[in-house]
Amino acid sequence: QVQLVESGGGLVQAGDSLRLSCAASGRTFSNYAMGWFRQAPGKERDFVAAISWSGRSTTYADSVKGRFAVSRDNAKNTVYLQMNSLKPEDTGVYYCAASPQPWTTNEERRYDDWGQGTQVTVSS
Repeated sequence: QVQLVESGGGLVQAGDSLRLSCAASGRTFSNYAMGWFRQAPGKERDFVAAISWSGRSTTYADSVKGRFAVSRDNAKNTVYLQMNSLKPEDTGVYYCAASPQPWTTNEERRYDDWGQGTQVTVSS
């Protein structure tokens, strides 16, 4: 099992940037692909971005392509989500998750371990 703790959320204005961090502990972090998901109020949780165990492969939801960037530092057991040009529709609780498979996936069922989430609110 991997324990995950997100941080970096907050209240920002449209057009601003935020960087989320997700610190992992427990099993070997570099063995896991990592993903970011978000849940807007009253909606289901949606895929945002994923990164392979090595960091060489990334996948993004169409809604964030060109604005968000996922990265990881295996030496620090941390995955990041850089969010630029934020929009009000990016508002939600952002979760990081760990998948035991090495490649990226946007399927929530492929992720076994989840963090508690961090709130991101973008005002217009």
